[in-house]
Amino acid sequence: MSIRRQAILFGALCMCAAWFVPAGSAQSLSSLRKVDIETGRAMLRTLKSELEKNFYDPAYHGVDLNARFEAAEEKLKQAKSLGQVYGIVGQPLLELNDPHTFFIPPPRGARVDYGFQVQMIGDRPFIVAVRPGTEAEKKGIKVGSEVITLDGYRLTRGNLWKLFQVYYVMRPGSTPTLVVMTPDGKEKTYTPSPKVTQNSPVLQYETSSNGRIDTKNLINWVVDEGRRRKHRFHNEGEALVVWNCPHFDVDDNTMSGFMRSVKGRKALILDLRNNVGGREEMLEALAGMFFEKDTKIADFKGRKEFRPLVAQGQGDSCFKGAVVALVDSTTSGAAELLARLLQIEKRGKVIGDVTCGSTMKATLHRYELGENPFASSISDALTVMSDGQTLERAGVVPDEKLLPSVQDLAAERDPVIARAAELLGFRIDVQAAGKFFPPEWEALWR
Repeated sequence: MSIRRQAILFGALCMCAAWFVPAGSAQSLSSLRKVDIETGRAMLRTLKSELEKNFYDPAYHGVDLNARFEAAEEKLKQAKSLGQVYGIVGQPLLELNDPHTFFIPPPRGARVDYGFQVQMIGDRPFIVAVRPGTEAEKKGIKVGSEVITLDGYRLTRGNLWKLFQVYYVMRPGSTPTLVVMTPDGKEKTYTPSPKVTQNSPVLQYETSSNGRIDTKNLINWVVDEGRRRKHRFHNEGEALVVWNCPHFDVDDNTMSGFMRSVKGRKALILDLRNNVGGREEMLEALAGMFFEKDTKIADFKGRKEFRPLVAQGQGDSCFKGAVVALVDSTTSGAAELLARLLQIEKRGKVIGDVTCGSTMKATLHRYELGENPFASSISDALTVMSDGQTLERAGVVPDEKLLPSVQDLAAERDPVIARAAELLGFRIDVQAAGKFFPPEWEALWR
């Protein structure tokens, strides 16, 4: 199984359920045939049945499921393009307001690069990276700019995930209108055209052997971001190591190698910022590195029985040094569970921003429908930590909240790593820290 969420790494743009059915989309996906409407109806029936069987909440978050699907069937009669059909089909799942439950349309032969990354810093959205050579850079979009609106809508922690579903899945390739406040205090408007590369599958359905995924897998398929990002290390002498850990989607041997590389150190900064989670087995292995004995991480509560998550203690060979974990608003899924476990067991400090609050257990369901294979992700269990609390929609509150300033972002400084080093008895220059782990653009959008 994977426990993840979508990373907030890109560029741009929309966050309103009504946008699922645009009047005129740049992604029209061909002229509409009568069979496409019938296919849409069949997809709706399949998705409704899946929700009724597997969605963790039999009350569907208070949503009238029958009414939503009936309304979607009516809307199909007005669809003008295949893109609109897919938008209508996905609408009922979006209205459950659950970032782990969504429709995955048939694969498309295009890949989209918006050229910039948006992230919540505290409760405010900022441009945190701009890819060199893109339209976004050429038009002058600057790191450190606060996003006022994207296509007229204000971004919040609660609605940011919806833009991934719309702009990367339902209608990729639309040009966003971005209004920002620049680092020098000027309001500017940009309309950067995305780069659309044909003949590269946007969505693929490969997953782990047990068929488990979570929301972040959706974005992996779109931009291949999660699995391509490398684990990176920075050594400060022989005593301190900074481990930039972007995901837990590695095999046993790889994770074991990572853990061996840090065990001889006196102190560890575990950088879980932008960590999208991953395989629960790797969460259990990595968490076990910090404990001699097996330690409960979390239970799952849903319609079905699931085994609990347990950190696999490593006896006398466990890491005995001091630990500071770094988190931000994009830290999600399994990474959140690890950060909270360190707090509960008083094994390490957590600093940075409040995390994403996205830890549901979800399952990928794949369907064959003639020439239109499609899929869905359905939440099937709530994750409850060993202290009896859930992180869903709440996130991990760090022991010390520390956010980069506008000036830090613009100057590429990293005060969070610098502060973590200070807590461990070391000194790292804030400007130098900002150069440890630059964005991996080729991994993100190749």
